[in-house]
Amino acid sequence: MRRVALGIAYRGTAYQGWQSQPGGCTVQDKLEAALSAFVDQPVTTLCAGRTDAGVHGLNQVVHLDSPVEREPFSWVRGCNRYLPQDIAVQWCREVAPGFHARNSARSRRYRYLLLESPVRPALEDGQAGWVFRPLDGDAMRAAAARLIGEHDFSSFRSSECQAASPVKTLYAIQITRRGAYWRLDFHGSAFLHHMIRNIMGCLVAVGSGRQPPGWIDAVLAARDRDAAAPTFAAEGLYFVGPQYDPALGIPEHTPAMDWFG
Repeated sequence: MRRVALGIAYRGTAYQGWQSQPGGCTVQDKLEAALSAFVDQPVTTLCAGRTDAGVHGLNQVVHLDSPVEREPFSWVRGCNRYLPQDIAVQWCREVAPGFHARNSARSRRYRYLLLESPVRPALEDGQAGWVFRPLDGDAMRAAAARLIGEHDFSSFRSSECQAASPVKTLYAIQITRRGAYWRLDFHGSAFLHHMIRNIMGCLVAVGSGRQPPGWIDAVLAARDRDAAAPTFAAEGLYFVGPQYDPALGIPEHTPAMDWFG
């Protein structure tokens, strides 16, 4: 058996999230069906970070133990032949047997694309979140700064979260704007279920003037999901990808990332 790592980009609009489900309409289901068709044997994968229904992936990393030997370019072209148009393998690397897509990751990055407009999205429907109220970027940055560091993020955790601990470390939240679009980049050790979307709900509440930046301190301290804002829409959320020890040679960039400019 050879351990192989793949980088996957996908638009999550049509899928019930990443993780395999009985109905077969998940990104993992489509990927494993394509891989199995390519090698003519059943194949299972393990990913760096599961995504919810409607969430997109720019460099989702998976590993698998291959029953056959293939060149890296062959994995990319061969698998993509069997994948739908909104999912594509971006790269392939043969890795050491001890490599683990999830456990070997040092950190993870997410991005949220948000449209501020009195009119709902059209061309970008399903690919961007939407607010119709004007947002105060400085207020959002002040609120976001209060989340940096190691915290108990229970207030931002879904009731369905299976993580062993709510304590995570956020390294950075960068908030930028281009025209009507806001881009929020999150970098952390790991993330709880719905954590980014729940943080987004709070940042939008602050940006729209419904809450002051200091309110975030009270939300964190409460350690209670009811203290935070409602979960924000999934459409604008992108899993940028995991980061590993550079010595492993795992790519951290795909062409899909350039779509944001």
